[in-house]
This record gives sequence, structure tokens and C-alpha cells, in this order.
Amino acid sequence: MTVSNSSGELHYLAGLSLAGRRVVVVGAGTVAQRRLPRLVSAGALVEVVAPEATPAVQAMADNGEIVWHQRPYQDGDLADAWYVVSCASDPAVNAEVSGEAERTRVFCVRADAGTEGTAVTPAVGDHDGLLVGVLAGGEYRRSGAVRDAILDALREGRVSDQREPSPLPGVALVGGGPGDPELITVRGRRLLARADVVVADRLAPRELLESLAPQVEVVDAAKIPYGRAASQEFINNRLVSDALAGKFVVRLKGGDPYVFGRGFEELIACAQAGVPVTVVPGVTSAFGAPAVAGVPVTHRGVAHEVVVVSGHVAPDSEASLVDWSALARLTGTIVLMMGVERIAAFADALLAGGRPAGTPVAVVQEGTTRTQRIVRSTLDNVADDVASAGIRPPAVIVIGPVAGLTP
Repeated sequence: MTVSNSSGELHYLAGLSLAGRRVVVVGAGTVAQRRLPRLVSAGALVEVVAPEATPAVQAMADNGEIVWHQRPYQDGDLADAWYVVSCASDPAVNAEVSGEAERTRVFCVRADAGTEGTAVTPAVGDHDGLLVGVLAGGEYRRSGAVRDAILDALREGRVSDQREPSPLPGVALVGGGPGDPELITVRGRRLLARADVVVADRLAPRELLESLAPQVEVVDAAKIPYGRAASQEFINNRLVSDALAGKFVVRLKGGDPYVFGRGFEELIACAQAGVPVTVVPGVTSAFGAPAVAGVPVTHRGVAHEVVVVSGHVAPDSEASLVDWSALARLTGTIVLMMGVERIAAFADALLAGGRPAGTPVAVVQEGTTRTQRIVRSTLDNVADDVASAGIRPPAVIVIGPVAGLTP
């Protein structure tokens, strides 16, 4: 494939095998910081020449991922190099590097003036073993935008990679995030696109189901608080039976599978039946929903601990595993999940244990979605405020000084 650049030259797009080969990067600023990870992951023997480096580049050197020569570039540094990236802050240095590369016949990317080097770095991205590269003649925003559009289309199945995918084994426990469909992980989205069966929670991002191919079977595993619910036994049996029938099953859950998501119960059921399981973590609603609503669960000098607590049983229940008196003595953040129905009891338990009545509380309903609502209150008033506002599940309740912070 050839691509014309803005100077009228033609670029030849090729893949370089750099594993075990010397690559020299001149400069250790933010441009180098962006380029180095992919060179390292390609197995290149990377040597950086620069008198100073960003902390991230220095950390790569300290970890042994690269060799950093802490000095200015000098003629001869490119000896035995297979590839060169020149990204010094001084254009004169980049010109010297490019000149030496030309004399020694080494392909050189010049970051400050792409068309003056002998190579150009494409906008690159990965999809399921496919490496996508886009060149736009030095128009980096354009090439990046096109790359992102191609990757999105591949991940969502709108563009086929023309390869018969190898069968995927067993079950994938995929965390869908707190509600916004764009907050699912890249890996989660990719596996969802290859599912034969999707067993979906009520709190999993519903819009993701629309992108599934028509032949994909969707199994409703909704659990409505204090209402209709699919039993855990039914869910476990479907995961196991469909997987043993040779289907690839995605268990799509809201938040993260292991944060009050009963994901490990499902893994145990699969393991006992000999079904392999892939776990894909998700953005937990315990942290994601408050963050989007403007409530940080930690803040320097305000909270040194965060405790995530399940509110599915009352504080005085024999089934409760929570030491509410210990929680009350803490000064940091309590994130209460599934606590709307019993918020009065939880608030009373914390007050009885010594938490101040004026402790700020933020209640985020349906966080990250278009119907998101937030109620700010205090520990002594939160039960009444939740009731008067008509707050209903799902909601995340944040208790502690961070709930009173404003930008």
C-alpha cells in the first residue's frame, strides 16, 4: 500500500520485525514516552539518548525495559541500529540525527518534521491479533481519527476482519461497567461480539445488546430488588449447559463481576463442570458512578480509606457480616451498595456508632446513564431526603467528607 504525503512523496506501508534488533530513540520527552511502549512490546532492544527524561521514560530505564544514555546525541550513536526515532526538543539535533541515518542507510522517523525523515510512524491500534496502521501524510489528527473509527467498527462487528474466528472456549464473565455502554472494556466489547449466547443482568448496559448479531441468543438473568429475579441456580445451569453444548457464552454483568456481582459463584459452578472461564474485569459502579456524578471516593488530605459495603441485609440481621460499629469509627469513605431500601437503618447504625450527624452523604441513582440523579444530604437527614426525592435502585450511596466536596 502506498500513501501520498503532503510534500507529494509516496510512503510504502510495511511491518518491521524489530525483535532483538537495536533501535535508537533520540530524545526522552513526551513524544518518546508515547513511542517507546510499542517498540518495547515489539521486542526491540531500545536505547535512548538524551540528557534528560520524563519520569515515565526514566521509570522504563530503571525497570530495565530500555537503556538510557544520559547525555546529548553525538555522531556515531546510530551504528548498528535497524531503526531510529528522532524526537529531540531541538530541531537542529533532529536534523543531525536524520543526516547520520541517511548516511548509514537506517530508516529514521523525524518527529518534529515527518516529511523530512525517511520513515513515518502510522497511527496504530490492535484488534484480536490484527494490527491496524493508518498514514495520512503527516496529518496526525486525521490518521488517528480514521484508525479509531476502523477499530471501533471492528470491535463492534460492523466491519469484518475476513477471518473465520477460532472457536472460543467456555464462558466469559464480563463486567459491563456502571451503565454507560461506552465504559465497557475493549476486551469485554470484543468478546461480546463473538458470543453465541449472552446471559445478561438487568444492570448490564442494555444498549450493548442491540449490537449483537441476530443469531445470538440473549438470556434474561435480571434480578429486580424485592421483586422478580432469575435464581442463581438457573443462571449457573445455563452457563454450564450452553458451554458444554459447544457455545461461547458471555455472562454480561453490571459493574465488575467480583464486586457484589456473584461472579465467583458462577466461576465455581463452571469449574466444577470442567468449563473454562475467562474473567474480564469491569469499571465498578462503586467508584465509577460517584466519579461521573462529581463525587471522588478519595481525596488527598480528606480520606485515607474506602470501604465498599453491601446493603442487601439490615445491620441488625444475623446474616450480616459487617461490623457497623467499626465502620462508624472510621473517618474515611463508606460506599454503600444496594442500600436504598434500608438507608434509614444504615444511617442509624453509623450514628449510634459515633459518626457525626453532619457527615456528608451523596446518593447517585443510575450513575453514568442519561437518567442519572444525585441527592446530597447529611447522615442524619439522608433517609428523609432519599424518600422525598423518590430515589430508587440502582443507587450508590457515598458517606464521608468526600461527599461534601465541590470543584
